[in-house]
Amino acid sequence: MGKNLKEAMKMLEDSQRRTEEENGKKLLSGDIPGPLQGRYENGCAYFHEEEREGLAKICRLAIHSRYEDFVVDGFNVLYNRKPVLYLSAAARPGLGQYLCNQLGLPFPCLCRVPCNTVFGSQHQMDVAFLEKLIKDDIERGKLPLLLVANAGTAAVGHTDKIGRLKELCEQYGIWLHVEGVNLATLALGYVSSSVLAATKCDSMTLTPGPWLGLPAVPAVTLYKHDDPALTLVSGLTSNKPADKLRALPLWLSLQYLGLDGIVERIKHACQLSQRLQESLKKVNHIKILVEDELSSPVVVFRFFQELPGSDPGLNAIPAPSAAASAVGRERHSCDALNRWLGEQLKQLVPMSGLTVMDLEVEGTCVRFSPLMTAAVLGTRGEDVDQLVACVQSKLPVLTCTLQLREEFKQEVEATAGLLYVDDPNWPGIGVVRYEHANDDKSSLKLDPEGEKIHAGLLKKLNELESDLTFKMGPEYKSMKSCIYIGMASDDIDISELVETIAVTAREIEEDSRLLENMTEVVRKGIQEAQVQLQKANEERLLEEGVLRQIPVVGSVLNWFSPVQASQKGRTFNLTAGSLESTEHTYVYKVQGSGVTPPQTPTGTRTKQRLPGQKPFKRSLRGSDAISETSSVGHIEDLEKMEQSSGGQEASEANSHERHPEAPAPPEAEPPGALQDGAQGLQDDRPQVEEPESLR
Repeated sequence: MGKNLKEAMKMLEDSQRRTEEENGKKLLSGDIPGPLQGRYENGCAYFHEEEREGLAKICRLAIHSRYEDFVVDGFNVLYNRKPVLYLSAAARPGLGQYLCNQLGLPFPCLCRVPCNTVFGSQHQMDVAFLEKLIKDDIERGKLPLLLVANAGTAAVGHTDKIGRLKELCEQYGIWLHVEGVNLATLALGYVSSSVLAATKCDSMTLTPGPWLGLPAVPAVTLYKHDDPALTLVSGLTSNKPADKLRALPLWLSLQYLGLDGIVERIKHACQLSQRLQESLKKVNHIKILVEDELSSPVVVFRFFQELPGSDPGLNAIPAPSAAASAVGRERHSCDALNRWLGEQLKQLVPMSGLTVMDLEVEGTCVRFSPLMTAAVLGTRGEDVDQLVACVQSKLPVLTCTLQLREEFKQEVEATAGLLYVDDPNWPGIGVVRYEHANDDKSSLKLDPEGEKIHAGLLKKLNELESDLTFKMGPEYKSMKSCIYIGMASDDIDISELVETIAVTAREIEEDSRLLENMTEVVRKGIQEAQVQLQKANEERLLEEGVLRQIPVVGSVLNWFSPVQASQKGRTFNLTAGSLESTEHTYVYKVQGSGVTPPQTPTGTRTKQRLPGQKPFKRSLRGSDAISETSSVGHIEDLEKMEQSSGGQEASEANSHERHPEAPAPPEAEPPGALQDGAQGLQDDRPQVEEPESLR
């Protein structure tokens, strides 16, 4: 079936060449675009469903080729001279374990080659260090067997220096296998030298299904070997008809697309990645990780912002513990912001096929790989432009949030009753917790009273209708509750925000405490009232005598000598929490005034807002972002509001200094007028009749 595939490709290319010759065009053979045309000659194909299955078969072929007695002696041959498989540190996760499980080899047979740390890309295999590892393994009596190189790593799409690796493998007799998404560019007329060197390798694995958007299409492993017996033993070839039919879906799909369709889809994906890469280079605070590889169909970027006084080289240079902790905290904060950015972009531009991933050195990044997603999702150039526009629209939110974090921390630490919670994984302004009176600061266990206060605080904050988002956490209910404040889309007054949180939480705590105290006071007051009423009944029995309690005799005595009994009862004052007698109410027909309830605590900073201005916004006074006419109008409105509030406060202060019953003295009045005014006041004063007991 592999021969039929090659024949079909040759037929298509020959027909195209004949057409061009008839039109009088002279075309060089190296310029003819086509899948591996003239680039991987004398090769065989193995079709498989699992992408890693082809590499496992290649490893078996390499073992049979290097160990001649393996078929007879089996594991004893490997035990005397252990094989070594070399994998890059940037290889896809789980590849080494899969190979060991399929081949029955122990994990020490794997050798992970680190990437460059000083020179070159941090995702390319360190060739010098690889040569050192090979020499060390040979000295220990091991056999370097196979090297897996990357033409486009699974994470960021970097290509190893395949040309140098091929020279090293030929020197030590190592089988070289190449895999990666950049191998798709071999179908184009222009290929980078690093990817073109992959055609000289011993084997490679291709995945045309994701590249071309074809479902249920097998992967292909191309290899070069002259011994059909070893390929049969390794499982690369088979005499079963069912195994030969694996290539049928791929062959039919390629026949449907044609040569031009295959090249067009791969070229379109590469153009999308180059378009995004060129656009992101013009955007500030966006770093691209694959700038040195223009031909790579993978674009990986992340948001970054250097704070004042920070050194951009701190990530690569070892620092003391204090500096290292600060750098680590800053990196975790940027990772949280990049994770938020990636999720937002995925929701706003779903056709882009973005993925969020975590890299060991760079941290959290956003990856755009149109070669794996564009054919399925139908990504177009307009989607890339929309993606860039969304990135630019989210940058002010990211920069503003990152700048306000330190100010929020300082304000919370300076406010009594609030505790700043350091959670670098939260993509927002910060996390705060209110410490109530009965809060156990040394324990992190669940606090029911604190959870109740924070639930009420969250409800109050969401009712303010501000641009900020508030959330209560953490997700794990075994810890204390906190208030998580989201991203800031504009200049926020952090001092007002923190003060509002503190005052609102204090009000909720006092209200709940007042309710609890009131319940206890009412219960005790009822018990005390029952005792006093029972005592009053006993005193009344002693005053009236025993004879008056007899039914017939008591009625006669009460008819001859009635008892002047006063109405006695009890009233409970909820404000004062005291039990009082009702005698004053029945005698003077007036209820007691009681005690004035305490005022609800309010913030010390009262901010005047313009109509329509949302909470937590900074004042427009002195702002350069508004026009001159609008700024003058806003400033005049603010000054009028401040003057009116100041005049009211001054009038209230003057009224409190005067005696409440003494009228204000007029400036100049004749004596007669004063007397007439006094008589008028006496006439207008209501006449209150005093009780007989007070006369």
